[in-house]
Amino acid sequence: MSKTPLTNNFPKLHNAMWPGLVGKGSPGAEPCLDLDTMLELTAKARVDGVKFDGVDLFLYDPHISIDITDDGLKKLAAKLRRRGLVAGSVVAPVWFGGSAMGDATQRANWITAVRKACRIAQRLRELGLRPYGSVRIDSAASVTDWDKDPKGNTKLIAKTFKEAAQVAQDHGERLAAEGEICWGGMHSWKYMVQLLEAVGLPDLVGFQADMSHTHLYTLGYNAEAHRLVPRNYHYEPGAFHAAMTRLTNALRPWMIDFHVAQNDGSVFGSGSHAKTGRHCLATDPRGKLNIVRDSGYWLRDERGRVTRKTRHICWDGCMFPNRVLQQQQTWNDILAAMIQVREQHGWRA
Repeated sequence: MSKTPLTNNFPKLHNAMWPGLVGKGSPGAEPCLDLDTMLELTAKARVDGVKFDGVDLFLYDPHISIDITDDGLKKLAAKLRRRGLVAGSVVAPVWFGGSAMGDATQRANWITAVRKACRIAQRLRELGLRPYGSVRIDSAASVTDWDKDPKGNTKLIAKTFKEAAQVAQDHGERLAAEGEICWGGMHSWKYMVQLLEAVGLPDLVGFQADMSHTHLYTLGYNAEAHRLVPRNYHYEPGAFHAAMTRLTNALRPWMIDFHVAQNDGSVFGSGSHAKTGRHCLATDPRGKLNIVRDSGYWLRDERGRVTRKTRHICWDGCMFPNRVLQQQQTWNDILAAMIQVREQHGWRA
């Protein structure tokens, strides 16, 4: 990393806390890494004097209870302040007894999780620790179950998302639906666009792109009919560019949240997490993406102009072994990549 003076200070650089939880803690999986450990590793990361600006949070035990009290939130805010970090987007734990396309009880549970997440997000904002960010959601439904009635299930998911949008609006929040191949009704780029259009509330319900997960839409995983590359594709530059251009032109108008990540072109699951895009480390030679270049598909418009639609970007790297997550160099390498993304596609304010 060059020590040339840096040009941009936006978007702010965040690290996700959920790699300490996702795919961990269930029978046969590694134990979770506690929030303090993840915060310390993030706060200690440095590249030429630059540090992470904040963290995105998973509102689930053992990190942060979805039922955390106001006093608990004040303590959380103090933890972040001590480390010079702010909070950004938060993940609503909608999967536990909930589904956006389930029966009345499951849909009510899903909405309740969103309501509780919005309350936490709002309170952190009021405490001065959350200057930007959204509340991340998904359908909490499998592709197999969705496929039993595609039109009916998408209609039901859209209805649930609309109800959640009212909840978000009441709290001054926005919802970001993540582009990930394991969520029914959201598992292809076309289905994702159709769902967002059915909701029809772009100011309240938008899209969260993850470079690792969302680029798998081009490969047609779980939705072969929507494949954007040839069957014998090996990441040839021309085919990759054409597919990513079509993908991002369709979804970028909806994007309100962005995850920087790396992927090796395969799928992977750990613990209770279904198979989705396999995250790689920023320096992994098996990675199929050029992190800095390919961030531009999302962070620049069709004419190559920086969109400035997201005031922060977040690294997402789930389901790595704990021994990797606990190495400080892991986070220094990630931070170095994030800085380069900001320099290439950011702005100064």
